[in-house]
Amino acid sequence: MVSGFETHTHTHTQTTTPLHLDELSLYTAPQQKSRYVEPEAGQLEQSVATLRNVVEPYTTWCQGTYNKIKPKVQSFVQCGSDTYDYLKNPPKDFYPRAGVIGFTGVLGVLLARGSRIKKLIYPAALMTVSTSLYYPEQAAAIAKSSGDSVYDRAVQSYAALEKMLNPQRKTENGTDPEPKP
Repeated sequence: MVSGFETHTHTHTQTTTPLHLDELSLYTAPQQKSRYVEPEAGQLEQSVATLRNVVEPYTTWCQGTYNKIKPKVQSFVQCGSDTYDYLKNPPKDFYPRAGVIGFTGVLGVLLARGSRIKKLIYPAALMTVSTSLYYPEQAAAIAKSSGDSVYDRAVQSYAALEKMLNPQRKTENGTDPEPKP
């Protein structure tokens, strides 16, 4: 094997001019004079392009709708997961309390015979009362915050009602509601 190497070296040394790397065929690629020509689109490609152009506004709308709905769905799933975790390890006496609160709701439905308004108000009121008995601190906080907003709404409603009724009363009495200059 060494002798073959020497023979090759010996052959190379007989050449009078040294070879450059670009002269060796192993390191150079022959020059090509070809150009890439885009093939014409076939019937299938044209159909797909037309379909894409037609469907593009709908896909854009679907992506926008998906991006709007995705956070809401994720929060809903997170709420469900939190509820599952809570119910998996509930606090002491949770299920008896939930049973009593649910029973008062059913009792409210049974007591509310007649109008639809009674069927809405009775169960909600009875469940609220039984819930406030079991959770008084939270009920007080909710009552305070909602009581303030209910009072504000009542004052606004009273003012609007008074404004609607007062011009009618003045015209009934014979006085003009607005003095003319």
